[in-house]
Amino acid sequence: MTEDTERFETLIVGGGQAGLAVGYHLTKRGHSCVILDANERIGDSWRKRWPSLRLYSPARAAGLPGMPFPAPPSSFPSGSDMADYLAAYAREFALPIRTGTAVDGLEWNSDGYVVMAGDRRFEADNVVVATGVFQHGSPVIPAFAEELDPAIKQLHSAAYRSPAQLQQGPVLVVGAAHSGGDIAHEVAQAGYRTLLSGRDTGQIPFDIEGRGARFVFPLLRFIATRILTVSTPIGRKARSAIRSHGGPLLRVKLGDLEAVGVERVFERTAGVQDGKPVLADGRVVDVANVIWCTGFRNDYGWIRLPLPMDADGFPEQEGGAVPSLPGLYFVGLPFLHSFASMLIIGAGRDGKRVAKHILSHGSGSRRREGRGSRRRPSAGQEIAA
Repeated sequence: MTEDTERFETLIVGGGQAGLAVGYHLTKRGHSCVILDANERIGDSWRKRWPSLRLYSPARAAGLPGMPFPAPPSSFPSGSDMADYLAAYAREFALPIRTGTAVDGLEWNSDGYVVMAGDRRFEADNVVVATGVFQHGSPVIPAFAEELDPAIKQLHSAAYRSPAQLQQGPVLVVGAAHSGGDIAHEVAQAGYRTLLSGRDTGQIPFDIEGRGARFVFPLLRFIATRILTVSTPIGRKARSAIRSHGGPLLRVKLGDLEAVGVERVFERTAGVQDGKPVLADGRVVDVANVIWCTGFRNDYGWIRLPLPMDADGFPEQEGGAVPSLPGLYFVGLPFLHSFASMLIIGAGRDGKRVAKHILSHGSGSRRREGRGSRRRPSAGQEIAA
């Protein structure tokens, strides 16, 4: 155990939009907290995505609490724009952030939670996990992918940047939620014969960038924040479907895919035959590239606590709080409370809800009651901020 231990009332793991929103509300109230982020710069998680990516909500709905997004209200910012905005947000409110600090362990002892980041050690009464499924998650690629002919170029959407990464020849995009649709559209526009495989996840029935969208958006915002929530039967049904199969097509629709020549098949990619992908109906697909838009797998092995999981494989929580582990919170999860949780506006709302819970429930020995037996953590590791 190192002697260099810092203590805070609340420690936030992850400096994306959800973590920053929690930090904003806590620091505004003078609450002692720190935000640890593995990236070298705030916003790097957005900078690592493919350059053509743009938000699915307009700038007027892309701001976090206290700071509007600096762009025309009806414009759709790029991922790079979002990265710069998050960095500016952190500076504007002087949020207590330690970048370049990768958390690799969470335990507890008699004094509260213990967080390890390399050879650095932190103690806190509350811990907010704001990593989503990208920072501590791992890309999902089916096991049979290893059986594909080595000559076939394989990428997961996490590693995709542009069609320039592909080799000459047809492309199979596996997974037909909005990311798969966007990537298939871009690849086909670049001149590749493209096939998009996966079950139908539905689509928004209008152009999100059309003139009419600005009039429809307030209604959609109401539905996303008030109707499609864990408090309604329709919301709970949508939550399970979206978590397991992905969200509907948003910017790129079926008609857009057809217009650029994408072959849309509603069969899953189910296996391999003679080194080539095979669809669930038995069709063998002869392609030179496969892009896996198959999501991410939650990885909470670094949380060395009895973390309960729900039926969808996500941490069991109520409004972000884990009932069985007082003082432990999650934000940034898909459909944490509502459909909007997957959007910037939802990150702000969820962050405010969690911060309010932390501030209203106090800290210290009262919070630690009921945790049962505790063990001291092994020595952690730390890297400089």
